[in-house]
Amino acid sequence: MKKRGVGMAVMWYPVGPGGSNPATARLQMDEFGKLTMFVSSPDIGQGSSTALSQIAADAVGIPLEWIDKVVAVDSDHSPADFGSVGSRVTYVQGNAIRLAGENMRNKLQVAAQEMMNTSVDRIEIANGKAWDSDSIIDPVDVENIARSEIKKTNEPLESIGTFAPTGVYGDRETGQAIVYPTFVYATQIVEVEVDTETGEVKIIRMVAAHDSGQIINPMLVDGQIAGGIAQGIGMALSEEVLIKNGQTLNPSLSDYLLPTAMEVPDIEMIHIETTEDTGPYGAKCVGEPALVATAPAIINAIHDATGVRITSLPATPEKVLEAIHDRVRYS
Repeated sequence: MKKRGVGMAVMWYPVGPGGSNPATARLQMDEFGKLTMFVSSPDIGQGSSTALSQIAADAVGIPLEWIDKVVAVDSDHSPADFGSVGSRVTYVQGNAIRLAGENMRNKLQVAAQEMMNTSVDRIEIANGKAWDSDSIIDPVDVENIARSEIKKTNEPLESIGTFAPTGVYGDRETGQAIVYPTFVYATQIVEVEVDTETGEVKIIRMVAAHDSGQIINPMLVDGQIAGGIAQGIGMALSEEVLIKNGQTLNPSLSDYLLPTAMEVPDIEMIHIETTEDTGPYGAKCVGEPALVATAPAIINAIHDATGVRITSLPATPEKVLEAIHDRVRYS
């Protein structure tokens, strides 16, 4: 017999811990107006280089395609940073990029005032051009401004931005405090089908509603949520390191069971966009939070379908079937 159940889980997750968690970004503009970004939070597949490029382009006032390259290596070549951990890159490194971009824009405005014979506070920069907001004077291309300044020093234009998140530190005697500047929130609902004769669990439907602040890149956010949910499905139903006498019994992917496209359903995503005042353009984060609520929602759905509560992960068919038999035996 196959039974269906619905489960829900709600989570919150901290963003960018305060204290020793700063980020610094360095920007260089060449004589063609092309920008090179130096950061120490490498893109490990989450698409952070794209999101950071978007932030830089907007902050400077140039088209995205003018971002020539992102140098995301180590602190021998790029400014010091905490790294691509803790769902912090968009929030912490993104703020550093934004500040560096604003500093670069200010340098361009100062350089443009001589070329345009106007004051800095009247110069606006967008789409790679600078113009006088109170005059009909022709706009000046950013690359011409950059070329003029570079000729003076024979060095590329450079700017730096540093951002350090701050928490609210509380009572030293009790140790109570909020060390994070902000939080993200999510609710996930899952429908499962449980075969009571085999213990097999099949996910029928998954809905994920996430508050990640203002979304910088919708496609990347969707990918992060989908990836987190896929990991959560593996955590809930199949992934388990088996150890006996200090030896791993399933050391390869042939017997460590990762979810495939067959096990991950189409995910219905709902984005609750809020504006985080301390985030770059109102953004927060979305990396790890997508994982947090997945397994609890699945376990709750199994309980709704069968009346049994699985208390250790993963909920393998053997565990589910044994729990069902125990419930019948002792009821």
